[in-house]
Amino acid sequence: MSQKALRDLNALPGSERKIESANKGNLMKHISEIPNENTEECCRQNNAPLVSVPASENGAAKSGNEAGNEAGNVEIEYIDSEDLNGLEDVDMTLKTILTGLDSKDWVLVCETLNNVRRLSLFHKEAMLEMVGNVITLLVKSLKNPRSALCKTAIMTSADMFHAYNDQLIDFLDPLLVQLLLKASQDKKFVCEAAERALISMTTWVSPSLLLPKLQPYLKHRNPRVRAKASMCFSRSVPRLGIEGIKAYGIDNLIQTAASQLSDHLPESREAARTLLLELQSVYERSPEFTPSTTVSDSPEASSWEHFCQSKLSPINAQAVLRVTNITREALVIGS
Repeated sequence: MSQKALRDLNALPGSERKIESANKGNLMKHISEIPNENTEECCRQNNAPLVSVPASENGAAKSGNEAGNEAGNVEIEYIDSEDLNGLEDVDMTLKTILTGLDSKDWVLVCETLNNVRRLSLFHKEAMLEMVGNVITLLVKSLKNPRSALCKTAIMTSADMFHAYNDQLIDFLDPLLVQLLLKASQDKKFVCEAAERALISMTTWVSPSLLLPKLQPYLKHRNPRVRAKASMCFSRSVPRLGIEGIKAYGIDNLIQTAASQLSDHLPESREAARTLLLELQSVYERSPEFTPSTTVSDSPEASSWEHFCQSKLSPINAQAVLRVTNITREALVIGS
C-alpha cells in the first residue's frame, strides 16, 4: 500500500474503516468456503480416503509452522475391508507404493497403506514380489506414535494375512511382535484393531508354521504380551487337526498350556484352560494318542490322568487335572 493510500485510509472516520475491514473479512470467508472440487475428484478417482483439515477462524491460508501444527488435526477415514474397491491403474500404484510408504507425510502414508490393502485383496499377485519390502515399511508405520497411522497399518496387516496366508511367514517376526505390543497397549481403538489383526493371522496362517513363531512370546517379560500370545496359541492349536497335533507333539502342547496356568493375567490362564480341554478331548477320542495296553495293564494306564502325570511335573499335573476334572464334572452335572 502506498503512503498516499495509507494517508487516505487514515483520514476516513473510524466507522468507515471498520466497514471496509469487515467487507474484506467476509470476502475472504466466502472464498474459503468454496469447495475444492478438483481435490475431491482426485481422491475419488484414486480411491484414496478423504481427509479433513479444520479451517482457520478467519479462513486465511496457513503458512509454515501453522500448517505443520494443524497436520495433527487431520481426520483419517478408516475404511472397512468390505468397503474397499479394486484399483483402476495397478501398475502406476505399484510404482509409487514403496515411496509412498516411506514418505514423511503421514497422510500420504495412510493413503498408500489403503492402496496396499486394495492390492492385497484385489491384485495380490501383482504385489507378491515386493511383499517383503512392503512389510518392512509397514512395520515402520506400526511403530509410529501417531495413532491414526498406526491403526491404518494394523488394518493393512489384517488384510495382508487374509490375502497372502503362509506367503508371509518369512517376514512375520517383526510384524508379529508389533501386533502383540499394539494389542497390549491402553489405547482402546488401537488395541481392538490389533486384536482383530491377530485373529486374522491365526485364521489365515497355517498353525504348523505359526505356533513356533508364537512360542517365544509365551515367556515374554511383558505379561500382556504373554496373554495375547497365549490367546493366539490357543486359537491356533485346534486348526492343526488330529494329525497336526500328533506331528507337533501333544505332550509338548500340554506342557506349554500347563506353564500358562500359573500366569499373572487371567487371559493367559483362560487361554491355557481352553487349550487343555481341547487337548483332553483330542486325547480321549483318538486311539493313536492312547497307548496300547496288555491284559496285565490296568485300565488307568491309558487314561488322561496317567498321561498327564507321566508328561508333567507333579505340581503341573495336579493343576492340569484340577482344571480338566472340574470342567468335566460341571458338564456331567449340567447334563
